[in-house]
Amino acid sequence: MPTSKANAIWEGGLRQGTGRFSAGSGAFEGAYSFPTRFEGAAGTNPEELIAAAHAACLCMSLSAGLERAGTAPALVRTTAHCTLEMIEGKPRITKMRLEVEGSVPGIDEQAFRQAAETAKQGCPVSNALKGNVDVELKATLA
Repeated sequence: MPTSKANAIWEGGLRQGTGRFSAGSGAFEGAYSFPTRFEGAAGTNPEELIAAAHAACLCMSLSAGLERAGTAPALVRTTAHCTLEMIEGKPRITKMRLEVEGSVPGIDEQAFRQAAETAKQGCPVSNALKGNVDVELKATLA
């Protein structure tokens, strides 16, 4: 298995400084700052990147499980909501809410929910967060 890499830099103090990040592959890059992370300003932040990684990972994990079960999906779409809260004066990711929707010929809602739960348990990003972040899942068929 390959090792993935990303880069980040930060220039200046925490509140007035700015940062940039990029994927080692060159597939994406972006800027971040104190306002984008803690004040809801337009732009990205580390938590949004974790949410994107989790959504992508769950989509792939669920698609793989459904395909192994003989019911390959036409589409799997996941939205991840990453919650950052202040705990004892320090920022902490406390919750990741995953909303997955799928178009899967040949299965019912209950089977899809079970497949999604199994995918959540096997998803490498879910496993990286396990024990530190409350991961909630809502799964529905389209």
